[in-house]
Amino acid sequence: MIFKRCTEIADFFKILPEDWQEGIMPFWETYKKTTKCYVLIENNQIMAGGLVFSTCPPDMLYAVEEANSWFRKGYLYLGFIYVLEEKRGRNLGSLWLNELKKMHSKQNYWLTIEDLNLDTFYAKNGFNYVKSLYNDGVEEGLYVYESPL
Repeated sequence: MIFKRCTEIADFFKILPEDWQEGIMPFWETYKKTTKCYVLIENNQIMAGGLVFSTCPPDMLYAVEEANSWFRKGYLYLGFIYVLEEKRGRNLGSLWLNELKKMHSKQNYWLTIEDLNLDTFYAKNGFNYVKSLYNDGVEEGLYVYESPL
């Protein structure tokens, strides 16, 4: 399994569900200079990946003031983290997060989740729940990871 920065972003976008693609692809020209993509590759196929934003991503524009407060503190936003369905159950999401944290060992991160059942997964990976945000009445949990270094 290889963890690396992905420069062929279209390859990563192809693995995302269609609604996720619609949430990022139309905005990519605006974000590509301030966002990095990292992927896990096995046998020349992307198994998992995600985006690391240093500016407010399109899915967080409803809470731009909140987002900017985290960026001002030096945190980066993790979004569009995805593991191919047929590859789930192999700890690839945890591997992706751990490799990112190793590569940038002093970096702090934040993210939001709509699926609150993922709380256990993110807690297991060192993220702490901070508070709930509401997007058109839908609750999202805001989580942070603080580097121990």
